[in-house]
Amino acid sequence: MLERFTTRDERQALKMRRWLVWGGFAMVLLLAPRVFSSNLAVNLLSQIGIAMVACLSYNILLGQGGMLSFGHAVYSGLGAYTAMHALNAASSGAWAIPVSLVPLVGGMGGLFFAALFGFVTTRKSGTTFAMITLGLSELVFAMSLMFSEFFGGEAGVAGNRVVGSAVWGITYGPAIEVYYLTAAYAFVCVALMYAFTRTPLGRMLNAVRDNPERVAFIGYNTQYVRYFSFMIAGFFAGIAGGLASLNFEIVTAEVVGAGRSGAYLLFTFLGGASSFFGPIIGAVLMVLAHVLLSEFTKAWLLYLGLTFLFMVMYAPGGIASLIMKNLRLASFGRLRMLWVAYLGLGVTALLGALGAAAMIEMVYHLQLNMAQGNELHFAGLRLDVTSVQSWFGAVFVFLTGVGLFETARREFMRDWGISQAFIESEIKTRESQ
Repeated sequence: MLERFTTRDERQALKMRRWLVWGGFAMVLLLAPRVFSSNLAVNLLSQIGIAMVACLSYNILLGQGGMLSFGHAVYSGLGAYTAMHALNAASSGAWAIPVSLVPLVGGMGGLFFAALFGFVTTRKSGTTFAMITLGLSELVFAMSLMFSEFFGGEAGVAGNRVVGSAVWGITYGPAIEVYYLTAAYAFVCVALMYAFTRTPLGRMLNAVRDNPERVAFIGYNTQYVRYFSFMIAGFFAGIAGGLASLNFEIVTAEVVGAGRSGAYLLFTFLGGASSFFGPIIGAVLMVLAHVLLSEFTKAWLLYLGLTFLFMVMYAPGGIASLIMKNLRLASFGRLRMLWVAYLGLGVTALLGALGAAAMIEMVYHLQLNMAQGNELHFAGLRLDVTSVQSWFGAVFVFLTGVGLFETARREFMRDWGISQAFIESEIKTRESQ
């Protein structure tokens, strides 16, 4: 009786946590434009919602299925083209389709092309699969510049999202109305993709990722598992493309390019492909990097590459894995033992990063902006790119930061090991009771 009560109590607690998480997610989507109310902020929020759907759809392949794809933008991009043609057909009166359903048309477009191309790509796995997806990505990008009837050539395909008469006063002209449509689709798509991870197909996809030989041995066709999952990922990617076509009202060849596919891969990894919520973090970072960071510096791609490099070296599980590890520490009361070490890591890493960034900005200024003079403003300082003192100061700050960071890292790893040993001992003690 006691065991049954405990199990039921745990299930109630789990159900309550899920309600809190999903309720909190819905409240964030609803209240975000009230907190960030400028037109730029609302547009950024819409792009973040679109990126959430796209990155989570990509994580069906990468994180859940172990399929490294270099061409996922093909399905979001072709979905965007399909949605834009549907929007133009609605504008001309050829189709009687409401604007709110245009993203679903994009999803069907992504599903169609995923079914078409996926039948070939999912026959292989591993490196071969990755190379096939890269080849298909380049093929579709080349076709986007050749077949102007569908792709619109270099100019792309434009449309007008204000179609027909207003329903309940909603015209989708103001950016805030597009945001709430995007938020509704994002919430439903995130919920559906989470539900997919709990289905037998989702569980079997995890098994195919971990041990395809054993899955085949017990009688499952691993290619079919990959193929059906690939189509589901293509459907949600198409929805993201349809939402993007409504938000920007134009679709160009860039949406099916390798750069967009690389962004999905990079930021899904940075957010954390091993956790469901990791790609959501990556989606936020992707929009902030492309829209805001690119406005501050011309070297933003270099900073992005260096960030990816250090994440691979020190946190291959992404930001989500760091959050989960620290939550584990907090649950055993050990996080407060490491706050001094975290502070040391943060300060020394910031010092080294400032020195490195100063050198990078001076190099870029020498190469690109010398017509504006020898001086540049960086972090509140005025640096002279022709002065030895500026270069010496940047190098000194960088080397000092790196040296102190290495010292702080060793101290942190010692404290981390002690905390992990304590947690393992505590777990064994609880299991023995």
